[in-house]
Amino acid sequence: MKIPRDLSGRSLAAALCREWGYAEIHQRGSHIVLETQEPTPHRIAVPAHKALRVGTLNGILRDVAEQKGVDKQAILDAL
Repeated sequence: MKIPRDLSGRSLAAALCREWGYAEIHQRGSHIVLETQEPTPHRIAVPAHKALRVGTLNGILRDVAEQKGVDKQAILDAL
């Protein structure tokens, strides 16, 4: 699994909203807060940076994959 090194926070947030049922709740400073109600309520903060660091992106992907009950690769393929 190759994690992209040039993915921006804004494009990650848009992909999570479009493909995985998240909705943008608000933005505070440089963090976009997303929320989903499926299968259980879950909030996640995505930094609105030009390029996300690999560890930050990996943590967000791991959190979303655990919440949705899918593999991280399925989320990467949807990006």
